[in-house]
Amino acid sequence: MVTPAQPIRPARTLWRCAAAALGLSMALLGAARAGDAEIRKNLGERLSDLGKIDEVSKTPMAGLYEVRVGTELYYTDEAGNFLIEGHLLDTRTRANLTEDRIAKLTAIDFATLPLKDAMVWKQGDGSRKLVVFADPNCGYCKKFERDVRQAKDLTIYTFLFPILGADSNEKSRNIWCSKDPARTWIEWMVEGKLPAKMMGDCDTSALQRNAALGRKHKVNGTPALVFEDGKRVPGAVSLEQLEKQLVASKKPA
Repeated sequence: MVTPAQPIRPARTLWRCAAAALGLSMALLGAARAGDAEIRKNLGERLSDLGKIDEVSKTPMAGLYEVRVGTELYYTDEAGNFLIEGHLLDTRTRANLTEDRIAKLTAIDFATLPLKDAMVWKQGDGSRKLVVFADPNCGYCKKFERDVRQAKDLTIYTFLFPILGADSNEKSRNIWCSKDPARTWIEWMVEGKLPAKMMGDCDTSALQRNAALGRKHKVNGTPALVFEDGKRVPGAVSLEQLEKQLVASKKPA
């Protein structure tokens, strides 16, 4: 007598495979979490001046983890025994993975910026847009202001961001409270004409909001440039670099 085949065996086999796969996934997840916890613990205990670790994540390189402290990036092994400060490059594509990651972390949504608190200057048809955080006593800002005047079809929104001392605050107030702040700004930054001292009352709440805006986005130096696609570039750039980034960041009409 032949015993009929039992249909339940394939189901059991599938269940066992699924259970094994689930067990492997859970083991891998547990290992990843263990790596995260061990990295945080060891780096926190051994490098207390590193600062609060905001995020630990795997990189495309086997065994290498990214450690994010604010917008600063470091790299370590799965136990946090070694710390690397530098750039991670993909030699296959020549991509700078560190720069790409920082660009995403520091990007600013252009549409959310309070442009009413900025001085506005239009060149040509003004179809391209650029935001600049600048201090009136910043030498690099002055150089950038001279160079950017050569760019075509550009609207420049300048947020007064005095961070270099009391004189920067006073100049910013005199510029903002003048009859034509954008013109007064250019006369000072490009032509060296000292802004007239403003007497009496003037609403400088925009300068306070600018300071808060800069702190929110961790603007630590001037000039700081923000392009239409949110890309942020610290420091002055050449006219050639500016033009290249304006083209890359231009939103389609």
